[in-house]
Amino acid sequence: MAFFKKLKDRLFKSSSKIDEGLEAIIEDGGVEAAAEADVTSAQDAVVEPAPVVNPAPTPVPEGIQEPVLDVVSTTESVPEPEPEPEPEPEPEPEPEPEPEPEPEPEPEPEPEPEPEPAVAPTLTPIRVAPAELSEPSDDAPTAPAKRGLFDRLLGRKDAAPVLRRTLDDDMLEQLEELLIASDMGVDTALRVTANMAEGRMGKKLSVQEIKQLMAHEIARIMEPIAKPLPLYPQTPQVVLVVGVNGSGKTTTIGKLASQFRAAGKSVVIAAGDTFRAAAVEQLQVWGERAGVPVLTAPEGSDPASLAFEAMTKAQADGADLLMIDTAGRLQNREDLMEELAKIVRVIRKKDPSAPHNTLLVLDATTGQNALNQVKVFQDVSDVSGLVMTKLDGTAKGGVLVALADKFGLPIHAIGVGEQIDDLQPFDPEDFAAALTGLEVE
Repeated sequence: MAFFKKLKDRLFKSSSKIDEGLEAIIEDGGVEAAAEADVTSAQDAVVEPAPVVNPAPTPVPEGIQEPVLDVVSTTESVPEPEPEPEPEPEPEPEPEPEPEPEPEPEPEPEPEPEPEPAVAPTLTPIRVAPAELSEPSDDAPTAPAKRGLFDRLLGRKDAAPVLRRTLDDDMLEQLEELLIASDMGVDTALRVTANMAEGRMGKKLSVQEIKQLMAHEIARIMEPIAKPLPLYPQTPQVVLVVGVNGSGKTTTIGKLASQFRAAGKSVVIAAGDTFRAAAVEQLQVWGERAGVPVLTAPEGSDPASLAFEAMTKAQADGADLLMIDTAGRLQNREDLMEELAKIVRVIRKKDPSAPHNTLLVLDATTGQNALNQVKVFQDVSDVSGLVMTKLDGTAKGGVLVALADKFGLPIHAIGVGEQIDDLQPFDPEDFAAALTGLEVE
């Protein structure tokens, strides 16, 4: 995953990269939609309680007392009933002294008018609403809206709406143009978009979903050709490195030699580019970095003779690998291509099975021209695998997809920088994610 981050940071710095193009395509005719489909169920429905107010008191039927929480009584008193007259005492047979006459009762005041029967004892029930149903005050904090049952169980959060566009013929045409602009080639671009559209026409897709579909199709095409450089028991294993001028052959040899030595292999490098003045010095610098010896020849010497002598010395020293550098040559120069064919013939005189690996180093910035280079070099030197360099400075990495789709040659490594550890094994899923701008967790 650390390599993916480095690849993502360095790969495709141009403003025309695929992920920005996909965003522009979705914005052209896209509409906002919910990030996830809403799940509706009976449990999800939340009914807000209606505000409760104190209703007006209703008359209570006679003989039934309504429970109340508090009672407020009036200060008016109820008039007492008038006392009945006492009965006269019966006369006794024997005369007795008459008792003192009791004072007559004072006249009672006239009774006050009786109140209306409807108002009989004035007791006013006060209805108090339960606390949980009372109206929230203005100062009280408002509780957040409740989510549905499934959202609460799954821990879902409210997602922002995303832009979606219906997958139709116009959108497919724009996707094809975007892939062709990334040097994926017409045939490969049509194949990728056709697989993406299968069973999805008329559906609304977001940028993230388009990236996932595209990365899946790209990784599926490149999965069969993601293979490391094979190692054989026969020693020395001869690795011939070819390519056009400036493709990065010398630096690739130094990086590969460093990795093989770190894996416990003894490596020898032959500086077969005897025409360029600085080629030998540059290769010697990389040999010192990798801790690997470099065999050289005088400037202008026959590179085929140097290759033969290097094989003899590697056999004598018991080296595991012999890596032979060659001069850069354009695929349209027949004389230079014939010289490369001569190197192969001389090596096979020493070992009929050599070279065991022929690596073609391709510059990713060349775009579709890489297809022509593979075709010509394969005819001359039986190319067995590819190394793609300078992916950190181009937005046209789609040419690797076209190469895989057309030739099916293994891609052993890709270069994403100038440091000695910036040559990494090719991972199709990481490459597809970086090419499309898909974030990988």
